[in-house]
Amino acid sequence: MTDTIIRTPTLADAAALGALGRQTFVDTFVTGFGIPYPAEDLEAFLDASFSPDATTTKLQEPGSGWWVAEGAGGQLLAFANTGPNTLPHPDGRASHAELRRLYVSKAAQGMGLGTKLLALSLEWMEAHTDGPLWIGVWSGNEKAQKLYAAYGFEKAGEYDYPVGRWVDHEFILRRG
Repeated sequence: MTDTIIRTPTLADAAALGALGRQTFVDTFVTGFGIPYPAEDLEAFLDASFSPDATTTKLQEPGSGWWVAEGAGGQLLAFANTGPNTLPHPDGRASHAELRRLYVSKAAQGMGLGTKLLALSLEWMEAHTDGPLWIGVWSGNEKAQKLYAAYGFEKAGEYDYPVGRWVDHEFILRRG
């Protein structure tokens, strides 16, 4: 990991960042957790979430924060994205900060990159909020829930997250 750097991505990273997000989503939720998303729903979601154009737009979103972990040779290994809260909780406001994504590639699991990116994200979120911090997490991802609990997050609600026409049951976590 000594060859890994954490930096802010540029628009030139959009295609690689989108590809990393796409592959990590599939590795985690389809292969890892075995969620049986219908193929057309999964493809529509992946295209809308991780295409180069979608990623470019997200990188330029006002009020967002991004970090990537880059390995030797320039390969992106992990990323985190924060921004104004969008979670559907009655106490949530757009002026609060939300951790939108924390993705670590399968190849980089166990390298401590997720913890480093989470620490950077939380620091940024604390500096860019006027209220609590928010995270949405899939209800079946107990490993992530335990990690966030270790950083002071507690379950504050639930919501449905669309993946195409498929709906994932998610938990809303709050700190503060």
